[in-house]
Amino acid sequence: MAYYTVGVITGTHGLRGEVKVLSKTDFEDERFRSGSRLFVRKPGSTPFQEVEVRSARRHKQFWLVAFRDLPSINDVEHWKGMELCVDETQLLDLPEGTYYLHELIGLDVKTKDGTYLGKLVEVLTPGANDVYVVRGPVSKRDLLLPAIPECVLNVDVAQGVMTVFLMPGLLDEEEPNEH
Repeated sequence: MAYYTVGVITGTHGLRGEVKVLSKTDFEDERFRSGSRLFVRKPGSTPFQEVEVRSARRHKQFWLVAFRDLPSINDVEHWKGMELCVDETQLLDLPEGTYYLHELIGLDVKTKDGTYLGKLVEVLTPGANDVYVVRGPVSKRDLLLPAIPECVLNVDVAQGVMTVFLMPGLLDEEEPNEH
């Protein structure tokens, strides 16, 4: 079974078993609502415990989350750095034309004329729009593609291919000679 991270526990809050969670999901209200079932794991490993959310609330850039049957700081303080995740059966349906990150990572990225640009290796979320990091043979550095309709022409998850329009200035120009 595959698991997908929805938050990272950054520390504890108070003495009543609340943890500070940095959200990694677009569905915060669903994932952190009372009664929601989550799994706790070390980053990248198999979950070691299933938990049920007792309560959750926003606090600055974090969520403060408490779990049923874990009423004390002593129950959760060793979870700092752990991930909260859901299993594949808990994934929500997305609107057409939107994708989960795990569906995008690893796609072959090509131009409309078929030029291979590389593999999508990471998705950055700096602000207004996501940025796709593509690593491949066309550039010494990673190619940074804005995730906008003018640039991303088609995503075919089943075929494992993203077709893009390479906007002027996105590829490294020749490095100037240093004198």
